[in-house]
Amino acid sequence: PLAADGVELLDVAEYHLDALLDFDCIVLGVPTWNTGQLQRDWEAVLEDFAELDLSGRRVAIFGLGDQAAYPDTFADAMIFLADQARACGATLVGAWPTDGYTFHRSWAVEAGQFVGLVLDEHNQAELTEPRLQRWAAILQKEFCP
Repeated sequence: PLAADGVELLDVAEYHLDALLDFDCIVLGVPTWNTGQLQRDWEAVLEDFAELDLSGRRVAIFGLGDQAAYPDTFADAMIFLADQARACGATLVGAWPTDGYTFHRSWAVEAGQFVGLVLDEHNQAELTEPRLQRWAAILQKEFCP
């Protein structure tokens, strides 16, 4: 896993997004709400996010979704953060394969991969830990090439 030194957890509902500017490597997490919507806390700060200059920073995204209940909007909210991070000048890292998931469609898929790690605690909770371990190894390489 990633080293704990220099890692800080921030809740988007409690911190101003300017706090992200203190970091060169940023991991953003988001659940997909209802049918492919951005979760309320992220929705409330999306305009503030658009004001950030993330040039020179690397951003990784993870998302939570339910592939069985929402196979047509699986983990869609991730794309809102991915698009915004790129628009703010960040380099997106941590793409994740779609293998092992069963869904019809997801906005979070680009070039055959998810824009970041997708976790499905409802249907594949037993895969969460191994996926996190694999993704952490990917991020170690991509955050510090």
